[in-house]
Amino acid sequence: MDDYRALENLIASYAALVDAGDFDGVGVLFADGAFVGSGGAFRGAEVTRMLRDTVIVYDDGTPRTKHVTTNIALEVSGDTASGRAYFTVLQAAPGLPLQTIAAGRYADRFTRTAHGWRFTERRATVDLVGDVGHHLRTRP
Repeated sequence: MDDYRALENLIASYAALVDAGDFDGVGVLFADGAFVGSGGAFRGAEVTRMLRDTVIVYDDGTPRTKHVTTNIALEVSGDTASGRAYFTVLQAAPGLPLQTIAAGRYADRFTRTAHGWRFTERRATVDLVGDVGHHLRTRP
């Protein structure tokens, strides 16, 4: 698999894990890196804890979301890479119609390790916010 495809798979893994409610898995993605958002910078188990503390999880074990990542642009230079992408978060909470609840952008840095590509840093910037009252325990 080429580097670009491996990096796209890593980016997609983040979205899939969050949408599945697998916050432990998201923490593993940042074991060697940081997730930076409006709430600060978090690493490894701190990412897991932050998600558990802020994201509402429903009876099916998920936040009832779909993170759609688009406009991915990657630059690889040896064992490091950088990327940027847009994200749109959709949610269909019980009793509510499917709706867009947030949109923004990621600025990513990656490092190639013996185990493959890993996040060094993901900076998430939310540009547009919809009704997050059924997604977040506290409003941004």
